[in-house]
Amino acid sequence: MLRKLNIKTNQRDEMIDVTDQIRTFLQEEGLEHGVVVVYSPHTTAGITVNENADPDVKHDMLMRLDEVYPWSHEKYRHAEGNSASHLKASTVGTQQTLIVENNDLVLGTWQGVYFCEFDGPRTRTMYLKGASDA
Repeated sequence: MLRKLNIKTNQRDEMIDVTDQIRTFLQEEGLEHGVVVVYSPHTTAGITVNENADPDVKHDMLMRLDEVYPWSHEKYRHAEGNSASHLKASTVGTQQTLIVENNDLVLGTWQGVYFCEFDGPRTRTMYLKGASDA
């Protein structure tokens, strides 16, 4: 079971909570027990798991990534001018593998799954791949 989803981003740097979209996929596919891989096929976007209760966490993460990887740097050489977005995406990673139990994600109380945009706004793709352990 593989699903391709389109994600519309609105800012250059943005974290979009996709937890409910993943849960919908699990329900529609009837995946009771196993894993789901959440994958971004982009070099300037990624997937992460972090707190989804306090929006300041997203702000702080994006702020700190921007401090570590500023948009402009005199030593960047990439011709497209988006070196920072490549660095941020590599730091966050392209995928997450999540446990599925009783047709739901096994997440901590405050956790959510985020699609991380670092070179938007764009229309992006996210893939979900479920595998049953039954």
